[in-house]
Amino acid sequence: MNERHRLVINLLKLFDLVMVTSSFALTTIYTVLMGHKLRIAQFFAFRTKISDLGIIILALLICHAVFTLCGLYQSQRLSRRRNEIVDILKGTALFTASIVALSSLFSIEMITIQFLAIFWVLSSIILCVSRFAARMLAANVRRRGRDLRYMLILGSNPRAIEFARRIESNRQLGYRLLGFVDDEWPGIETLSNCGYQLVSDYNGLAEFLRRNVVDEVAVYLPFGSFYKHSSEVASLCEQHGITMRFNSDIFGLKTTRWRAEEFNGDHYIATYTGSSSPLPHIAKRALDILVSAACLILFSPTLIVAAIAIKLTSPGPIFFMQERIGLNKRRFKIFKFRTMVPNAEKLMAKLEVHNEASGPVFKIKNDPRITPIGKFLRKSSIDELPQLLNVLYGDMSLVGPRPLPVRDYEGFNEDWQRRRFSVKPGITCLWQVNGRSGISFNQWMLLDLQYMDEWSLWLDFKILAKTVPAVFRGAGAA
Repeated sequence: MNERHRLVINLLKLFDLVMVTSSFALTTIYTVLMGHKLRIAQFFAFRTKISDLGIIILALLICHAVFTLCGLYQSQRLSRRRNEIVDILKGTALFTASIVALSSLFSIEMITIQFLAIFWVLSSIILCVSRFAARMLAANVRRRGRDLRYMLILGSNPRAIEFARRIESNRQLGYRLLGFVDDEWPGIETLSNCGYQLVSDYNGLAEFLRRNVVDEVAVYLPFGSFYKHSSEVASLCEQHGITMRFNSDIFGLKTTRWRAEEFNGDHYIATYTGSSSPLPHIAKRALDILVSAACLILFSPTLIVAAIAIKLTSPGPIFFMQERIGLNKRRFKIFKFRTMVPNAEKLMAKLEVHNEASGPVFKIKNDPRITPIGKFLRKSSIDELPQLLNVLYGDMSLVGPRPLPVRDYEGFNEDWQRRRFSVKPGITCLWQVNGRSGISFNQWMLLDLQYMDEWSLWLDFKILAKTVPAVFRGAGAA
């Protein structure tokens, strides 16, 4: 990082802290005035104590750490505006949560739910608007030929050409394409046909870097067959202090994302599916605990009545505990109200010929093993309520792919279906609100993967909202 860039980042950090402080002050003034407790002149007549100043400094240090953790001071030149807004919302939400902790620790009575809501909205709007204005200013400067970065692309395959087109179609990013580096090969004519220039071969790259202004090198070489070239280029860029960009999709993976990590001084590239940010997962777990605990209390009379009914109408235990496949194939015992005769699993082998479900799962519409009270419990989904204990314990979530029995898992014959086990299983998911047992096994698996690829807390809320009417209708219950 050069001195000018470092200065800009430090000024941005200072600006953010000033904006957050201003948001806090404006929220405080608004809360005081709306409460009609003080006149504005009386409010400004207050003197700040040394202890209050210490709390403010601590809050600003936490704010700086949170914003840095959320990536607000990393290079945003190639990132989309939406990604930056999401990072800002995460940062302000996390900092607002830290204010709650500080108010509890130092007994700050002024911090209420209303105060926190106003502060979060106000600070988020101010920071988003300021970043949007900064982007517009930077784009205007770059269109005038200032703050430019000169880029070289290694490789001339279709992906490299497509990347060049995207760079050139976004002039406001401030990139200027120097050209392509590649050896002669049958597809090289495509490069000239697209209007691009081959500025060097691999043997002449070192001399080209010595004689020209090059800020970044984007590598679009096949990983396997051109590993030696990529390694040599990486070494050259390191010696010249030039930034390198690799396309993360070096293995042609469709849904996998990647992130850089460091462990004991060594750097790694970790691949993952789904969201990598810890904040949404923490919020999801908090939601699981709060809602499952509340539901257990709310439905406790139903649970007691169901337990008594099972005991009085059928011999055997109240609960059916079965081994299921959970997160990354961890096994756990699931809690359900028993809806079948005690030896139901032993009778399954005789009923396999009557299986009506596609794929490895087992379903019979009029299963002879189900008890009379069990039919009602299944139709009303009351038999699923004890799984709230699994949610509290942490083996399950409220929303997620259904946990399958070991017998069903062993019947899987395609590995793409097993990706559903890379997230925590849930009580309800897209399958439950889209027909439940009335859809095919493949459709079920595709819905689970769709949930994983599109996951957000908002999606969880929508699925929970749709589950309630689906349960009352008894749609697809078996």
